[in-house]
Amino acid sequence: MIKDIVTYPTPPSVEYSTDVRIFDESLHQLITDLKDTIEANNLEGLAAYQIGNQFNVIVVKKDEEFLELVNPRVFNPQGKIESIETTAYFPGLTATITRAQSISVFFQDRDGKDCSLKANDDFAVLLQRKIDFTFGSSFINKLTKDEKKLFEKKLVFGSNIATPESCPIFSYKDTVNKITKVLFVVMFVLILVSLFIDDTNSLSTYQIILASTAFISTFIYIVVGYFEGKRYSSCTSCQIGNLIGTTFINWIKLSILSLVSYFTF
Repeated sequence: MIKDIVTYPTPPSVEYSTDVRIFDESLHQLITDLKDTIEANNLEGLAAYQIGNQFNVIVVKKDEEFLELVNPRVFNPQGKIESIETTAYFPGLTATITRAQSISVFFQDRDGKDCSLKANDDFAVLLQRKIDFTFGSSFINKLTKDEKKLFEKKLVFGSNIATPESCPIFSYKDTVNKITKVLFVVMFVLILVSLFIDDTNSLSTYQIILASTAFISTFIYIVVGYFEGKRYSSCTSCQIGNLIGTTFINWIKLSILSLVSYFTF
């Protein structure tokens, strides 16, 4: 039977797995449920913990065949390998983790017979990831401090592209905003100049041109910012806040400068 997989932020219903002591039909049914759920979700493996069951059982796929491990234990880890991992508990998100490159695993089969195997590279990583769940853990507990901070950002954004390089270093909207600020400075300078001359007609014309240009550049800022926010989806929240705040401030500045110019020229 296909079971629901516990996913973030729902906490698992058990804290850690309990070793199987009775190898009966209920255990066989649990293993069948794990296989059905793996197939239905196109996964590499599952621990019973991930479907809310308390027993220390995992099922993984190797060469398109199911491997059943009851009460698995990892021994003799050797070497290190860096892997980009996914887990059904954090669907759609990945993390870079350093694990043992080769391991030995002691376990029992569905009938209680003692077994062992050696695993290397990707298969060793898969087994370690699933066995982690039997101890009430997930790969987030294996992350380095920096990787954990990055993964927490991914959780906030709900996106796997919330990486340091996701937000652009160069932003066209910021360039447009700098142009707008220059226009404001020039408008302010013209207001000061008008205080020291009698004929301000020509200055008034320039001021109208500058004000119109500033208004257009502010509108361009909104449009460019919107499309940059769509492109860099991990920055969407900060983009929206930045757009609204900066546009509001620019319009206030433009309104004040225009109003002062109206009474000055």
